Amino acid sequence: MDNGIHNKTRQKSTGSQLLPVEPFDIVVFGATGDLALRKLLPALFHRWRDGQIPEDCKIIGASRTTMSREIFITQVETRYRTHYPDEKNGTNDWQAFARHLHYCALDVASEDANWQELEALLDGREDKIRLFYLALPPGLFGPVSANIGARGLNTAQARIVLEKPIGHDLNSARAINHAVGKVFPEKSIFRIDHYLGKETVQNLLILRFTNSLFEPIWNANVVDHVQVTVAETVGAGNRASYYDTSGALRDMVQNHMLQLLCLVAMEPPNDFGADTIRDEKIKVLRALRPITPASAAKDTVRGQYRDGAINGTAVPGYADELGQPTDTETYTALKVHVDNWRWSGVPFYLRTGKCMKERRSEIVIQFKSIAHALTSPEAGHLHPTRLVIRLQPDEGVKLLLMTKDPGPGGMRLRYVPLNLSYADTFCARYPDAYERVLMAVVRNDLGLFMRRDEVEAAWAWIDGILGAWHSEDVHSQSYAAGTDGPTQGAMLIDRDGREWFDYL
Repeated sequence: MDNGIHNKTRQKSTGSQLLPVEPFDIVVFGATGDLALRKLLPALFHRWRDGQIPEDCKIIGASRTTMSREIFITQVETRYRTHYPDEKNGTNDWQAFARHLHYCALDVASEDANWQELEALLDGREDKIRLFYLALPPGLFGPVSANIGARGLNTAQARIVLEKPIGHDLNSARAINHAVGKVFPEKSIFRIDHYLGKETVQNLLILRFTNSLFEPIWNANVVDHVQVTVAETVGAGNRASYYDTSGALRDMVQNHMLQLLCLVAMEPPNDFGADTIRDEKIKVLRALRPITPASAAKDTVRGQYRDGAINGTAVPGYADELGQPTDTETYTALKVHVDNWRWSGVPFYLRTGKCMKERRSEIVIQFKSIAHALTSPEAGHLHPTRLVIRLQPDEGVKLLLMTKDPGPGGMRLRYVPLNLSYADTFCARYPDAYERVLMAVVRNDLGLFMRRDEVEAAWAWIDGILGAWHSEDVHSQSYAAGTDGPTQGAMLIDRDGREWFDYL
């Protein structure tokens, strides 16, 4: 295959220019797990197919499963074709990509693990950028880092990537950060939140800070409230036992949703440098009003899906998937305040859940209603102006406005969107979140990753909620799979005279 010709074709279709990266080696620990086979290795294949990965690169899968390199390559291809059935990739593509793939059996949880095979694969390549991707439970981050350091594999250009969650509370997060930090300097630690790699999330900064329209009105004087929704139609499934140690608050709010809130609420940075942006995000986290035992029952909701149906398919309840009763929340909704000058009095409503009616992630900025209505009620209902930033699916930005319905017969109002659809505007597939963050690690761009103080500040705030739930016996409310969560979630915002935005 001619990568150069293929790359030109891809650039023409996407309308974007792919920046080349330096040669690198990546070791994926947990390479036979779901994350690696469903996301990481397909992302690397896409970057190779687009001509962004140089020829002299090694992609090394490491897992405790004993298998040959050939079986590993077959497993990677099989899972890829399962998850991307519509993509046309010939045998020649895979044979060429497979030259980069290697495998070694390594049980990193064992003190007697044999690292010699991995050391041999990396031997003589110390001058290259080296990535260690830990697609592992967070309890292994420290031991793996220590082994990497003990064997001298942390070269000058070595970087380590930590998947969320970083621990399960503030103390465990600090312990992990300390253990990893003993081997890798902070500038070489990439704490990944793939939401920060989504095109519309990155575009949020551009939308706010490079357009004169929005920043002057991005404050409590004009904004009524902000909604952040991350809804999934899938349940916990075979991850139920893991999920029962986490729950929606730890799994989604502590990382994804707080990062989105930070990007919406942060002050304008002096530039788009990594630490400049992260300095502004940490200010938001430190300005979050604590949710205390006195406010938990009013400002938070916990929910858990029971059996129901999604798109006509019967879905078992979470407790049935787990095999036992549990109070773990698969849904949570929060009313959050950022106590600073810009956002004083503006509530941020966050909600996330599994087995909900539809899959969508979006941010809604709702502006205050007009002071005086010029039209009669017969003309139609006046809706507030809303800016809707859709992260998935159908990435795009909509500005919803009131306009006159064309035609004779008097004044009739219609609520319509000014629509920027990424698919329509940019015409084709562009790199997904994992593709983007992986290449950002290679380029040593820390702007899409969380700093240690960010992670710990987020956990400190989350720990307050967990403590309040425990002390006040705040239990999960039942909701049917295929709905928008428990009724208490609607009441959380309804009691303020507002409603969740569900415009399709």
